Amino acid sequence: MYIQYTMDQLCLPMNLEEDIPPNHLVRVVNAAVNRLYYKIFADAYPGGGRDSYHPKMLTKVIIYAYTQRIYSSRQIAKAVRENLMFMRIAGRQRPDFRTINRFRSERMKTVLEHMFTAMLQFLIEESYVKLEHYFVDETKIEANANRYTFVCHETSLPTQDMAAKKTTRIWRANNWKHS
Repeated sequence: MYIQYTMDQLCLPMNLEEDIPPNHLVRVVNAAVNRLYYKIFADAYPGGGRDSYHPKMLTKVIIYAYTQRIYSSRQIAKAVRENLMFMRIAGRQRPDFRTINRFRSERMKTVLEHMFTAMLQFLIEESYVKLEHYFVDETKIEANANRYTFVCHETSLPTQDMAAKKTTRIWRANNWKHS
């Protein structure tokens, strides 16, 4: 009468790729970070000593966490252990909160800002986002409820340089010192 249910048996396939929709944000973050120049990681995160987590994996985890409004390193570490999308982007590795915090605050502090800017440019180039109607500098535009109110289209088209400047301004204003 019921579909067989047991929690003690292994279910196959165990590939997390099949459980993620084709256009999910995890795939976008993965593609964007994979596109970044490897020298950025090698210069800022040379490794040495004991084997380290791959800096691309940690970057993907942090960027995806920020898109989900998760900023605490403890919450990010928890998500990597419990959330399917985080497990996929981390390749089932489980960095702890200290590793995540040390990575973003010490190792990659100077590089993360450039990565976010490059990611934004990637999203624009691949047409994932259009910056026609998004304003990150607290610009106020009146609703079109009044027929006499209008906004000139040319003034609302930010270029990639403007997007980079706005991203830098937000980055520096927030300092991203969440732990």
